[in-house]
Amino acid sequence: MPVTSVTSDVESLTMTLIADFPVGPERLWSVFTDPRQLERFWGPPGWPATFDTFDFSPGGWAKYHMTSPQGQNAGGIWQFTDIDAPRGFTVIDSIADADGTILEDLPGSRMTFAFEATPEGSRLTSVSHFASAEALEQIIAMGAIEGSTLALNQLDAVLQDLRDYAQGKGTRIEVLSDQHVRITRLIDGPRELVWRAHTDPDLMRRWMLGPDGWRMTVSEVDVSVGGRYRIAWEPEAGTEGEGFGFDGETLLIDEPRRIVQTEHMTGTDYPSTTNDLSLYEEDGATLLTLLIAYPDAATRDMVLATGMVDGMEQSFQRLERELVH
Repeated sequence: MPVTSVTSDVESLTMTLIADFPVGPERLWSVFTDPRQLERFWGPPGWPATFDTFDFSPGGWAKYHMTSPQGQNAGGIWQFTDIDAPRGFTVIDSIADADGTILEDLPGSRMTFAFEATPEGSRLTSVSHFASAEALEQIIAMGAIEGSTLALNQLDAVLQDLRDYAQGKGTRIEVLSDQHVRITRLIDGPRELVWRAHTDPDLMRRWMLGPDGWRMTVSEVDVSVGGRYRIAWEPEAGTEGEGFGFDGETLLIDEPRRIVQTEHMTGTDYPSTTNDLSLYEEDGATLLTLLIAYPDAATRDMVLATGMVDGMEQSFQRLERELVH
């Protein structure tokens, strides 16, 4: 993970984040000064950012909002004060509401970003300066350390092009916390096709089958916020196993980039998960990222022990074979 430390100092009223990357500082600079690249990591998993304004000049403003899996928005505003390309820049960082109005009762800070070369690549040092110990303690209590760590640890995927980052590596899983797991897979095809493959019932029947010897018997999908879906599988003749299925509700849609749905195993009292699917296309390939939120670590471990990731990989191979090529 890129982030090596996040520390707070009550005496200096600062919070300092340090992260190391295997690229030069110029590449790191370019990521932090391009809103389209910032959007891919600025915001912890499940709260991706959208930069609505980005005037990268002394006195200029950047305004962004982050959207939760349930569609809630949290806003932020930067005012750029000092820019020293490509070594770093400074902003006045403020918390805003969904309309972009600064919330004066919540703590802001002066935040510096510094990029320096290292023998292995480059180092980011970000220091947030607060007006009081109370402001520092409040921002930490709001989850700033965990949130910034999770956000910056997403940067590796942005610094490399998609094919270098993920091609040939299959379905990968990362345990982010007791409740969160991130699954990634590069699909060698356009985002619009990958989106339709996940939302068109007829296409789903052609690839979303897991291991060979299974067939999808139910694929009912209402792709609208609040809409319900139901999918089910059963083994073909000669294949061991019992039929099963899932049902749930669509919470958020940002076609063709993001869809968030609950998932519940039909006919059981197992708790539901929240599945947050994001798609990003580059050079004809699509990086699929699935963030799964479990109610607790025990449920997470139970689901992962089923061999879910292996089944997903077989399905993704079928998707590329049946729909892309």
